[in-house]
Amino acid sequence: MTEQAGRAAAGPGIANQRRGQMLHAALAVISERGFADTRIADIADRIGISPALVIYYFKTKDQLLTEAIRYYEDSWYADGKRRMDELPTAALRLEEFVAMNLLPDGDADLQSDWQLWLDFWVQAARNADVASVRSKSDERWREILVTLVLAGQEAGEFASIDPGSFAIFLSALLDGLTVQIALGDAVVDPVRAFELCMRYVADHLGFDWAPGGRAYGSIPMVGDGAGR
Repeated sequence: MTEQAGRAAAGPGIANQRRGQMLHAALAVISERGFADTRIADIADRIGISPALVIYYFKTKDQLLTEAIRYYEDSWYADGKRRMDELPTAALRLEEFVAMNLLPDGDADLQSDWQLWLDFWVQAARNADVASVRSKSDERWREILVTLVLAGQEAGEFASIDPGSFAIFLSALLDGLTVQIALGDAVVDPVRAFELCMRYVADHLGFDWAPGGRAYGSIPMVGDGAGR
């Protein structure tokens, strides 16, 4: 029986599991080697299957990149929602959101080198399908920020500012800081980026903030995994 026939005969649960393994492997390989130097064969080798089976699922390397980004983001947002839902105030939830974008994360399943995002943004400038994924990703990111700000305003924690404009600016600020972290800027390490960003957030939303929490529990290394 061929691999493709075997896939057709397998139940949907097995097929989804195999697909998830491929996406997870794609994230790891692209993060290590960069998108340009990643081959379908490299991803197949990582999990011990044939390149033909990867192509059967994803057709092209570009499609594999976009699907891997969706897979990573869905995991990131699900984990972020769980973390934020456990926090008692809007200010703490917003702080956690910023931390998840800029600080290393101890969860190995969610770790991703910034190389992945640099490659994703570069491909989005040249590929319409990737650009569509990027656009939807940014839209969801800004929607979360708007929701967090509105919740804080309703609770009396935040100043009365336009949440939409604030979300646009903060998302652009986070993207810019992550690029500096990814490129190893000597003066923009993850902790400093987090602190600068949180001071901007606190100043514009009108609440008191002081450094602390998991940002200072250890010394993060530039290039460690973080980000949406």
